[in-house]
Amino acid sequence: MKKLLGIVGTNSDNSTNRKLLQYMETHFSEKAEIELVEIKDLPMFVKDKSIELPESVKELSDKVEQADGVIISTPEYDHSVPAALMNALSWLSFKTHPFVDKPVMVVGASYGTLGSSRAQMHARQILDSPELKARIMPSSEYLLDHSLQAFDEQGQLISKEKIELLDGLFSDFLTFVEITGQLMEAHAVNVKEADNYTWED
Repeated sequence: MKKLLGIVGTNSDNSTNRKLLQYMETHFSEKAEIELVEIKDLPMFVKDKSIELPESVKELSDKVEQADGVIISTPEYDHSVPAALMNALSWLSFKTHPFVDKPVMVVGASYGTLGSSRAQMHARQILDSPELKARIMPSSEYLLDHSLQAFDEQGQLISKEKIELLDGLFSDFLTFVEITGQLMEAHAVNVKEADNYTWED
């Protein structure tokens, strides 16, 4: 059984993106083991090569490294990902590079009609950067709109269509994880390039 990491892409205590990942954790429990992690307690990122990585960043980096794949659920703030998620990804591309060649599925929930579509596009751009080099599953947007009304009192998704879509995308992601796991011949070089990359030259 694949071991996946679900990153709650916000520091909000009452997030429907957390609800979405919690739903996925239980709904897909017979297909994969999904561990949810929070980013709200990470310190503010400061790019200073003299500092040591905080323990909380090291722990998160290790979890990403050890996972077969990562699911990131992001809300949308001002047409982009939340500052907390950008902060986490900045730490995870500084002195540590666990996302290199890591299969990633991006999902999102929002209160409005767009279901975090712009934020998901933004997250994909960040994850594709030369410092992160993640392998993002293509053509796989899962946009949970009107998310305050999307769950029942037991935390279950209400819409049959949304459930069917998520089921299909998750099955595709497990296949994507399997395929990308075989594409690792250049992994060591990719990690070295990410580690050596700088925008200052």
